[in-house]
Amino acid sequence: MITTITSKNNDLLTHIRKLQSNRSYREENRQFVGEGVKLLGEALKAQLQIVVIAGDMDFPPLDDSVRQVRVSPQLMKSISQLTTPQEALFVCAIPEREEPKTVASSLVLDGIQDPGNMGTMIRTADALGIERIILCEGCADPFNPKVVRATMGAIFRQKIYQMTRQELICRAAEENVRLIATALSETAKDVRSVDMKNAAVIIGSEGSGVSKQLLDAAECHVIIPISENCESLNAASAASIIMWEMRKGY
Repeated sequence: MITTITSKNNDLLTHIRKLQSNRSYREENRQFVGEGVKLLGEALKAQLQIVVIAGDMDFPPLDDSVRQVRVSPQLMKSISQLTTPQEALFVCAIPEREEPKTVASSLVLDGIQDPGNMGTMIRTADALGIERIILCEGCADPFNPKVVRATMGAIFRQKIYQMTRQELICRAAEENVRLIATALSETAKDVRSVDMKNAAVIIGSEGSGVSKQLLDAAECHVIIPISENCESLNAASAASIIMWEMRKGY
């Protein structure tokens, strides 16, 4: 059944705004928000719980358990985080946290705080067939609306796990999985010369790089050769090159 909301102060709309802006509220309610007709199409196989449609757009075929709500374009603007709101917004369940079966063949993100970078990394991992992404301390929330948008739907397909650095180190040791870290160290090897098949490869933030704890635990450090005129690469760009190298040999 489709219901219509006309008040900006409606409890559901207040709930959606809080989901958009508050990480702890998302975690407490185990829900996140996505926006856009294309993204909704990607999400239809996920655990949709609420779909909000603005104006006269038709609702897609939905399970009876999904709450369907129609609002005016003006009300959609009040809950949207976009300058130009889309016609569709939806609420999904955050998957229950799982432990990865292995840490092998993983991209490890260490302190990646920029939502756009994280979303691009998730999207690229999905495109290149990276089996899993592991988030360590200091990372952005993968269900932040900006991350969700930047994944272009990959958030619904890619396996994403959260582990502490120490948990990762212990799991890698138990499974005899090599930890490889990107680093500007004197011992770093050209990424093209290192076999990264089945390894867990660590990308750090642009500002701080990989944490000392993981640098010390890594079997080796790798570096991406770049022009002398360029100081560094954007973290998402660097991650794309690393993931391409990880897929060699498969």
